[in-house]
Amino acid sequence: MTPAQKRALVTGGTGFIGAATLSRLIERGYEVHLLGRKATWDGAGLPWAKSPRFHQIDLLQQDCRDLLAAIRPTHLLHLAWYAEHGAFWWALENLDWVAASLRLVRAFAASGGTRAVFAGTCAEYDWSADTLDEATTPLRPATLYGASKLALFQLLQAARDQLGVSTAWGRIFFPYGPRDQAGKLLSAVIDGVRAGKAVACSDGRQVRSFIYVEDVARAFVALLDSDVSGAVNIATDEISSVRDMVSLAARLSGDESLVQFGARPMQKGEPPLLRAAARRLFEEVGFRPQFNLADGIAETVRLRAAKAN
Repeated sequence: MTPAQKRALVTGGTGFIGAATLSRLIERGYEVHLLGRKATWDGAGLPWAKSPRFHQIDLLQQDCRDLLAAIRPTHLLHLAWYAEHGAFWWALENLDWVAASLRLVRAFAASGGTRAVFAGTCAEYDWSADTLDEATTPLRPATLYGASKLALFQLLQAARDQLGVSTAWGRIFFPYGPRDQAGKLLSAVIDGVRAGKAVACSDGRQVRSFIYVEDVARAFVALLDSDVSGAVNIATDEISSVRDMVSLAARLSGDESLVQFGARPMQKGEPPLLRAAARRLFEEVGFRPQFNLADGIAETVRLRAAKAN
């Protein structure tokens, strides 16, 4: 297929991760079509001539078959889901998105689509394992969010031959970046310290595989462009404690002493270590992150401060 023939349909393209994928898709020669519930879209700062074509539709409420038959996308990047901070883990909206996603992929297959990539989550795994590996770690989600994502993944795997679509499933680990929701930890630290306010945190000894949002976006586009199937961790092999990440962000924002470690309790059942296996992403997809944690945090602080000024 020549670049001119590639037509990507993106859901969630105005969100935290999705917005970062649009320019990457255009760079790779895709004609990009974006689905969203808003009446209008500002183009995300992209040049008008190359800006994605925006189609207003509510996937939870409206039938998308006629729209996809008109667009005839060759590729689908499905990132849309319920993501309200503090609520998404147990929200019943997760069930709605399982149903909407199944309708979407059936319409995509019926319109002639051939390659689809979906956003999964590391919350599908059994978090008692030291390293979360696609091939060996048990899938045992502890939340409705994780269970809903896993259910969709399993249904897509079971229906793969009937759909006739090549599919991959990107399990996202711990993304961060300048456009993240205001109430989330890193944003709260940056905004609070810049305002000269104390910020209460847990002791921060949890260790995670953090990944900068631009690398998440690039990984999804690389996965969409590949022929790799099944689950692939969207992660880096670098791990860091929450304390180290927060301390660096606070120091770059002005005053590390404003962070009050231990002022808030750990969340119940929060595991001490969540390490991603990144072999499939690195070796099979051929993707390598561009940002280490220090560079990603520095870029996050810089861009968040620029937006606030």
